[in-house]
Amino acid sequence: MKKNKKFYMVSLGCPKNRVDSEIMLGKLIEKGYKLAENPEEADTLIVNTCGFLESAKEESLATVMELAQYKEDDPNKKLVVSGCLTQRYSKELEEALDEADYLVGVGTFQNIAEILDKTERVSVNDEHYLQTFDTPRVNSMPFYTAYLKIAEGCSNSCSFCIIPKIRGKQTSRTIEDIVLEAKKLVANGVKEINLVSQELTAYGEELYGEPKLYELLIELVKIEDLKWLRLFYNYPAGFSDKLIDLIANNDKIVNYIDMPLQHISNNILKKMFRAGRENLIRDLIKKIRSKIPDAHLRASFIVGFPGETEEDFNKLYEFIKEVRFEHLGVFEYSPEEGTEAANMPNQLDVETKKYRKDKIMKLQNIISGDIMESYVDTTVEVLVHGVSDETEFLLEGRHRGQAIGIDGVVYINDNMEGVKSGDIVKVYITQAGDYDLVGKIIK
Repeated sequence: MKKNKKFYMVSLGCPKNRVDSEIMLGKLIEKGYKLAENPEEADTLIVNTCGFLESAKEESLATVMELAQYKEDDPNKKLVVSGCLTQRYSKELEEALDEADYLVGVGTFQNIAEILDKTERVSVNDEHYLQTFDTPRVNSMPFYTAYLKIAEGCSNSCSFCIIPKIRGKQTSRTIEDIVLEAKKLVANGVKEINLVSQELTAYGEELYGEPKLYELLIELVKIEDLKWLRLFYNYPAGFSDKLIDLIANNDKIVNYIDMPLQHISNNILKKMFRAGRENLIRDLIKKIRSKIPDAHLRASFIVGFPGETEEDFNKLYEFIKEVRFEHLGVFEYSPEEGTEAANMPNQLDVETKKYRKDKIMKLQNIISGDIMESYVDTTVEVLVHGVSDETEFLLEGRHRGQAIGIDGVVYINDNMEGVKSGDIVKVYITQAGDYDLVGKIIK
């Protein structure tokens, strides 16, 4: 056992990748490794990469090369490159990335401690890994919140997405195993659990013969000290009526519904190989708004998809203007090699994609400002993060409709005595910005 070994880790990409990084942290610490605060003092440098989009690939490679510079000063340092980029481009990286001592894929990262004991370079294989409740893991989020990955991979075949080729088809954990991990997290002080997988609403389909997200949630809300349960990556085609009713009637499941809608034009949705069409999306939003009046809808869209006409884009623009999503993410289409869409005709130029994204985000900025203004003179429940990064004279937190690290925050400027990180308090909102709120605690 290498008691004195220190490692430094950078985790890139989505929350699902973060969970993988947390498992590596747990595995290494279990074997006696120590986490270093900076790369200079580390014996091993680890980059858990993202390989989803071109921009993510560039960021991952830049981070790898940045850490590789530390090896020039100390050749005894070892560099590990893991994650989606490694899995996707294993052969290319084996040939081109001499700086890396170990290339670790998405099916072998859990063996990181054993890999570091090897003297030869480790290659990526096609295995995929699914953790269990007793898998060593170190929560890298603030102590009061954590991500919980309930499935690995994806069985969809969206024409723009490379994830199924990187992560494989969906493999779900059992309900019992997920509940055990949730209880473990809550016992360690977690108050907010964020459920993640590539398609949350399809959870359990290949394991039980039908989706079982509803049944999973029924068990999770029974955990006594769990305060907030947040659902990410809900595909519209699988968002059932009974799921809407459960969210509407259970206070622990926050009214925050995250949906990767991608577009509203049937012409584009068809090219994307998406299961849902305009009518389904509109009907679903209508049901949610009706049954959950205070719902916070977060949607993501892609602009500049191959063949997206001015008419298609205007339809999307008007749809966003009409629905008024509380939160919105817009991505410029990226032609990823290995996907169907990359070979489609009528690819749009960079300038058009950027213009369309900017136009929607300008609209959303106005919509968000109006929505934030509607909070003034109301009271919201806030999970306190602690002292604000902006100034030591403010506390900072989030209400139920704000996800950590993604959406805006609530700044608290009065009645702060005795309030600490992880507390859930009532805050009276006095001011609003485009994305953030300001208020005072009601004792």
